[in-house]
Amino acid sequence: MATIDTAAALEPVPGNPYLLGPYAPISGEMTAELLAVTGVLPPGLDGTYLRIGPNPITPPNHGTYHWFAGDGMIHAVRIGDGKALWYRNRYIRSKRVSAVLGEPQVPGPRHDRGDNVNTNVIGHAGKILALIEAGGFPVEIDSLLGTTAYTDLDGTLRLGGFTAHPHLDHDSGELHAVCYNGGNREFIRHVVVGRDGRVRREVKIPVPDGPMIHDCAITARFVIILDLPITFSIAAARAGMSMPYAWNTAHPARVGLLPREGSAEDVIWCAVDPAYVFHPCNAYDLPDGQVVMDVSVHDRLFVAEGSETPGGSIVTFERWICDPRTQRVERHVIDTVPQEFPRCDERLTGQPYRYAYTVSLDEGRSAPGDVCGVFAHDLQEGTRTSHDFGAGRIPGEFVFVPRAANAAENDGWLMGFVLDTNSDTTDLVILDAGDIARPPVAVVAMPQRVPLGFHGNWVAAG
Repeated sequence: MATIDTAAALEPVPGNPYLLGPYAPISGEMTAELLAVTGVLPPGLDGTYLRIGPNPITPPNHGTYHWFAGDGMIHAVRIGDGKALWYRNRYIRSKRVSAVLGEPQVPGPRHDRGDNVNTNVIGHAGKILALIEAGGFPVEIDSLLGTTAYTDLDGTLRLGGFTAHPHLDHDSGELHAVCYNGGNREFIRHVVVGRDGRVRREVKIPVPDGPMIHDCAITARFVIILDLPITFSIAAARAGMSMPYAWNTAHPARVGLLPREGSAEDVIWCAVDPAYVFHPCNAYDLPDGQVVMDVSVHDRLFVAEGSETPGGSIVTFERWICDPRTQRVERHVIDTVPQEFPRCDERLTGQPYRYAYTVSLDEGRSAPGDVCGVFAHDLQEGTRTSHDFGAGRIPGEFVFVPRAANAAENDGWLMGFVLDTNSDTTDLVILDAGDIARPPVAVVAMPQRVPLGFHGNWVAAG
């Protein structure tokens, strides 16, 4: 555990919103045991909640720094026996972080453009993996958050790095991913990782302009590719921007339907009105051959080349219906209230489902710092339930955890961090997914503020 005191070096830099307030980095790493709990932790919870995000270890250039580029830090809470057993936060040991901390470099392959990993953290094949997009390799993390190694999945990830958002097919036990490489603007890849943690399929798919494909979706028949008009920007790269992508009006917006065992020639490209999707919630096939995908949609982002702020776009929750016959996408608005970080009961990934969970944003805003609550959508009834955490309390992404392996959809809990800007503290909040408007089932007090970050997941013990 690093005890280096970087507090003075990490004072917020005026002018960059991603270094201020709820985004402001914390200093050092810590461990705390037997955390204070308000309410009762569900006795069936036995595992670890992990969430990753950016936390610059040294002061970045405030003019070029982007939230997406900060040094990766994992925060985790171990729950078991009805107790919050411990909290830990640890940096991912990139070359830069290891050098700052005076530690030996960890082994494993690195992307030639950098090895920072800060976007998602998952469990698969008995391992905990920290993930990033744009060509970075996964990082193996031990149960106490130590960085073990960068990995090419036992030498099977041969054509480049991985993605921040693979999706698990619960029937096959395989992860499906759509991967792009920030240094290659000519093709993306469909990668399938088996139950054993090794790649069994890796297929190149040509695309123009180097689009930023943050996420994907799967159905029983297809892998869904989101080729949308944010692409690599040479001007932003030359200006030294840490996020060298921009809105590209010349890049056609389209959704690709790749048969799960198909080749690049088999992709069915469906045109869609220009927009950007960071995160689909889920997707599935209809009996008539059409494909349903529910998504949080930004009308536009990064409009000024080299813009370091994604805010200002209109965000809606929509249902996209992709028709392989007409090769068009119909957009239907589910909810006009801005919301992001959609999640579902991921036992139903790629299958028809009923419930979606999102984080709401202030009207007309699109940055996570503008959050005001959590939503639960009943997509069958067309209703929405909300949980308001109160003024100044900002939730991050909430993840669904089933009550038991065979529990019904929506029978379980939603959990995530909530940052209180009034007291500069953070709680892990657990809600009853079946009635999120009720007071929390349990609230676990963190021993320090956890800055706003990206994605988290529950990894069950064993």
